[in-house]
Amino acid sequence: MIPPKHDGDFVAAMEDVLDVYERPYDPKRPVVCMDEQPDQLIGEKLIPLPATPGQVERYDYQYVRNGTVANFMFFEPLGNWRRVSVRERKTQLDWAEEIAHLLDVDFPDADVVVLVMDNLNTHKIGSLYERFPPEQAKRYVKRLEIHHTPKHGSWLDAAEIELSILTNQCLKRRIGDIETYRHEVKAWQDTRNNSEKGVNWQFTTTDARIKLKRLYPQF
Repeated sequence: MIPPKHDGDFVAAMEDVLDVYERPYDPKRPVVCMDEQPDQLIGEKLIPLPATPGQVERYDYQYVRNGTVANFMFFEPLGNWRRVSVRERKTQLDWAEEIAHLLDVDFPDADVVVLVMDNLNTHKIGSLYERFPPEQAKRYVKRLEIHHTPKHGSWLDAAEIELSILTNQCLKRRIGDIETYRHEVKAWQDTRNNSEKGVNWQFTTTDARIKLKRLYPQF
């Protein structure tokens, strides 16, 4: 969704993110995109009929809702790496724990992780202080450089692209329990990482000033 004409806040945030994407790869300052996606656990009400010669496996239209999950996607476009964490909730404490894992486990040797994400109310520095002692939270804050995508600008988050691929390649089917769901997502994640799939982002600030000219004030 594109905002109305002459939205200075949108333009400023958009150009900030686009400038981040133009940075050369630096393992000491990796650019990581983050996004969340809710999903449902859907089980079978009736046992599917197994495949037979000339007949594929058949499923009944009836199903059972077994609750929801939240997918946390962390994606390094230039590093051809992603991690998907499947959680039962997506609270500020869940986000804080995922950030701790990002810094301590995924990128322990990075000086700073450049984090691109939306401006959801749980995606804030205060969430780290809600979850961890102040000394630990401060250590995490010092190793983060956060860039928020603008409102109505989720398309600027490369992690959203990866979540769409995850949905189309792995999750367009019924999965009834969280452990099976996690197993399937992990298999997809490992396959993508082993194949070194990344994103070649082509849209730049210069392109934005031409193609999205209507968003800029006219002088």
